[in-house]
Amino acid sequence: MTRLPPRLQPLWPAVKVAHRAGARGVGTVTRRIRPDDVPTAATPSSRETALLEPGSARYHLATRPVRLQRPAPVGRPVGHPWFASLGPHEVPETFVLELRDGSVLGPHCAVVTAGNRMDHETSHYFGTRGWREHPVYLDPLPRRAAEREQVSGTLVTLASRATGHNYYHFLIDALPRLGILEDALPGALRGADAVLVDRATRYQRELVAMLGLDRLRVLEPRRRLAVRADRLLVPSLPNSSTVVAPETTRWLREALPPSRTTGLPERLYVTRGTTPHTRRVVREEELRERLERRGFAVVDPGRLSVQEQIDHFAAARVVVAPHGAALTNLVFSRPGVRLLELFAPTYLNPGYWSIVANIADSRYRYLVASEPHSPRATARQLGVMDDIDLDPAEVEDALDELLSDQEAA
Repeated sequence: MTRLPPRLQPLWPAVKVAHRAGARGVGTVTRRIRPDDVPTAATPSSRETALLEPGSARYHLATRPVRLQRPAPVGRPVGHPWFASLGPHEVPETFVLELRDGSVLGPHCAVVTAGNRMDHETSHYFGTRGWREHPVYLDPLPRRAAEREQVSGTLVTLASRATGHNYYHFLIDALPRLGILEDALPGALRGADAVLVDRATRYQRELVAMLGLDRLRVLEPRRRLAVRADRLLVPSLPNSSTVVAPETTRWLREALPPSRTTGLPERLYVTRGTTPHTRRVVREEELRERLERRGFAVVDPGRLSVQEQIDHFAAARVVVAPHGAALTNLVFSRPGVRLLELFAPTYLNPGYWSIVANIADSRYRYLVASEPHSPRATARQLGVMDDIDLDPAEVEDALDELLSDQEAA
């Protein structure tokens, strides 16, 4: 989630505030003195963008909004206020914004029209309260508009906020945009000339190759990215609220099938290692010993290829894990999969509950460590990388509850 070094993780809330303030301050200046080089206005929705610039922008609907009726997740503590607040959820409509002479700016990929207007709906950045706080404005000396790299033909952009350094966001936020593109404009990818997608990490290069995107000219986000395309195709962001839509799970399962599942463990404990301030399980050694006696295999997904991760999760029937990006692989799990997700009290997240809820006959339970001083169940969730200190016996009890209608563990 955050790229701060582990020892600086406690400073994350302050850094987030400073980030927004810096973007507003720098942007106020650059929009005045270099109005041709940064967006000077914005629209909150892509429909409005298309209405305001009918000569250069078009809106292509892919799917209508869907209201999901999901029961709130269960776990310990029972009726936790944060989890109890999860329930019915509306998945917004999906679409593709088509721009003539459209641009993409900065490492977080702000989408800018020919009229120099930021489309905020497809440029949204985490934790910002408006387009003026977008990190595109943190660069005091943006590249001149006349110096933007020109892409002849059609450019498809998949990269967005956080897709450059997080497995979850790359799989859930970036790649399913291909499915949205196909729904809105069938065959558009086959006619594309270039794709903007992250390719800096090993897992990104593997996934780009697995999906055949490397047959196109591949552009990568970077700090001073500034590209303009004759025709820019911008699929909508499929994961605006970190509650994963069923269509996202379905598309990933179809696009990235397992290669084998036989001979792989059916019970997984997913480790995050032992480095402090990384959301590790503090008493993991004892927990691992207890789980191994119950037939669990310890898996470190960072040591596996993407295909191996897909295969392991496709084979798994039960998964126990601290909250972390490796659980994105649950999208590949078989019907009936069960997940026990472990949390620190200072950072809770619905992403993996929503993935499991998309899989038939699945079952999910949460286990939140107790607050060491005073309970803050509804406090701001800013301890993004806080470690998880749980009694291993309590984890086993929660596991028994998860497996209560199965054969005795």
